[in-house]
Amino acid sequence: MEKMLLLGDEALAQGVIDAGMSGMYAYPGTPSTEIMEYVQRSKTAAERDIHRKWSANEKTAAESALGMSYAGKRSMCAMKHVGLNVAADCFMNSAITGANGGTIVTVADDPSMHSSQNEQDSRNYGKFALMPTFEPSNQQECYDMAFHAFDMSEKYQIPILMRLTTRLSHSRSGVAVKEIREQNELKLPEDKRQFVLLPAIARKRYKMLLANQEKFEHESEMSPFNKYSDGSDKSVGIIACGIAYNYLMENYLDKECPYPVLKISQYPLPRKHIEKITSECGSVLVLEEGAPMVEEMLKGFLGNCLNIKGRLDGSLPRDGELNPNLVIKALTGKDFSMTPVPEIVAARPPKFCNGCGHIDAYNVLNEVMKEYGDGHVLSDIGCYTLAALPPFHSINSCVDMGASITMAKGAADAGLFPSIAVIGDSTFTHSGMTGLLDAVIENTNMVVLILDNSTTGMTGGQDSHAVDRLVSICEGLGVHKDHIIRVTPLKKNHEDMVRIIRQEIEYKGVSVVIPTRECMQTLKRKTKANK
Repeated sequence: MEKMLLLGDEALAQGVIDAGMSGMYAYPGTPSTEIMEYVQRSKTAAERDIHRKWSANEKTAAESALGMSYAGKRSMCAMKHVGLNVAADCFMNSAITGANGGTIVTVADDPSMHSSQNEQDSRNYGKFALMPTFEPSNQQECYDMAFHAFDMSEKYQIPILMRLTTRLSHSRSGVAVKEIREQNELKLPEDKRQFVLLPAIARKRYKMLLANQEKFEHESEMSPFNKYSDGSDKSVGIIACGIAYNYLMENYLDKECPYPVLKISQYPLPRKHIEKITSECGSVLVLEEGAPMVEEMLKGFLGNCLNIKGRLDGSLPRDGELNPNLVIKALTGKDFSMTPVPEIVAARPPKFCNGCGHIDAYNVLNEVMKEYGDGHVLSDIGCYTLAALPPFHSINSCVDMGASITMAKGAADAGLFPSIAVIGDSTFTHSGMTGLLDAVIENTNMVVLILDNSTTGMTGGQDSHAVDRLVSICEGLGVHKDHIIRVTPLKKNHEDMVRIIRQEIEYKGVSVVIPTRECMQTLKRKTKANK
């Protein structure tokens, strides 16, 4: 077998390519971005004409992947955990429509919130939707599970949730690859009403989903990714989920783990394995990255008849990533943590790139807002969110994609004046357009700044759907053309921009100001490529 050195994200991407995927859909978001980027760079994907363009948002990505599945071909969509919130409408209903061609919904969670607003655990979505869920523990499993998940998806006509986490997504290992499979032929569903979720049909399909739960559990019990290893010391049994299994085994590199270990990487929970370890051991320590989902389920299975330890009883921290030190401390009580970082070491918070157009835009906005005081600027998610930090302190919100415009509208409805929304070009086409339509319909007194750097800057400079379209989109949504104003954020234009924003604040209605300058990083790459 050929071996490749791959990130977890890349291993999964190579796996779905080799397993016969025909279409990849995604919206960039750390730590999932590298999955699509790998497929886009892949010569094999190009030769096999695999669809691999970025989508406008996670919802459109999930729906497009489901559409390809409807046509009988294998597909995958990918996103970060908060992106699944955006795609949840399609995701939940797809468990009832089922699949035709195999389809995988890949979600990369971010425990410890390295680059996210929360650290939600996507396994809960799989449990909620009654959908089989895979959680690889290493890069090889990322690759192998692509084949297994596609096969299972087609066997039971059900989408599969694939859950990665930051450390697995962004660490490398050698991966043995398999022979490439051919892509599926175009084939429509045998039941032409399978995807029609009228209530009468949905009720029948929901019963089918419920009836399959026992089969899904049997698949988990027989899965090569769920493994029970016996141990001599049965005072404690360990259930280790996904990458948490590695955190455990790193403490036993030169010796055998003395405790029984149940490794879980496929859900629903393998009940027979659970019953075995809980019946043999005095207590059970649950190691899982994210929420205490398995721990809570065990308490439901077993009641109070067994001492179950984990994140809920304080044996492990309730938040943040696990690591080998936390695991061995939970097992032995001994703390092997490294010496804390000395106070003399200065923190290096993120900042705008030198020469970034957002700097000039925020300098203008700060000058204008001196007249009105703090608390009037509702922002969105992107590199422009860094204006919350010194020396700018310009913005007062960052909640979810697109919320800047709708929150500014709500604040204006409450009587706040002025009410300013700041959103990036890619975020605007992701989920800001509908909020602007609400504002236009009601002629809300507010100003929207769309900071256009012609890319999805925060996640590495992917293509933006907004390039050369912002003015026409805003006109199409009904903003008066006299109040859609493009400006160039440069020091020499500072006074003109101050005048324009002041003028639009005084206009009684919806104004859109679009400061436009290409991202410095993508400009550098283009210049280097041209040379």
